[in-house]
Amino acid sequence: MAPPPGAERSLDALADLVADGDVVVLSGAGLSTESGIPDYRGETGRARRSDPMTYQAFTGAAANRRRYWARSHLGWRHIERAEPNAGHRAVAELQRRGLVSGIITQNVDGLHQAAGAGGVIELHGALGRVLCLGCGRRTPRGELHERLSAANPGWDAAADTINPDGDADLEGELIDAFRVVDCLSCGGILKPDVIFFGENVPRPRVAECFGLTERAGTLLVLGSSLTVMSGYRFVRRAAELGIPVAIVNRGATRGDADALTTLDAPLGAALSALVGRLDRTG
Repeated sequence: MAPPPGAERSLDALADLVADGDVVVLSGAGLSTESGIPDYRGETGRARRSDPMTYQAFTGAAANRRRYWARSHLGWRHIERAEPNAGHRAVAELQRRGLVSGIITQNVDGLHQAAGAGGVIELHGALGRVLCLGCGRRTPRGELHERLSAANPGWDAAADTINPDGDADLEGELIDAFRVVDCLSCGGILKPDVIFFGENVPRPRVAECFGLTERAGTLLVLGSSLTVMSGYRFVRRAAELGIPVAIVNRGATRGDADALTTLDAPLGAALSALVGRLDRTG
């Protein structure tokens, strides 16, 4: 699928910026929708339908943790099978060519790394890891998935809808029957190594992202509406410093007024076309 009519000028402007190098990518959920992972606020957004788990609810009641892990155990099967799409592969290719100097992602799906990108700062953490709130030990999600499967023999559920954070629609007796497991090291509460709503991104991670942004030649936003300040603050900082901001997204974003150029187009097609333009001009 080619970018929509009228996008050629924006692609040319984007290619000129990227060709200069020192590009820092800020990616959001819209980059992963073509991999089958829905986003919160875009065309596949589900936040209008349900409220994500908050940190306070998760830590406050065992029943809430049971609900989360039952739904997430089911949803993880979908996230684990997801594969990088053309957009992820294009970003990895731009990094391989030395044009992308850093990647900040708001996504928790690990698809940038699966596409071959390195040095990715996972602003909101990663579903592929599990954190013990007692001793701080981090373990692979696959390990927990096996433990939960063993603890719930015969538990068989299916979901029609998977939410952006890997949470699946599931209610009633299936949740009540689900058994949660604790940390093997200390018996503490296990939590996915992601930032829940109501939880703050660690300050050192935020500082690292600001530092990367401040050294950028261009800040390239991919697939984010920038509705949440967690990502938008880096756009604001770039604009304050006079660093060019370019945005590729489906639909308008909060940062459009700060951007030198914007492109409303499918991410996979647009980024593939961008790489093609650089091939022709480079």
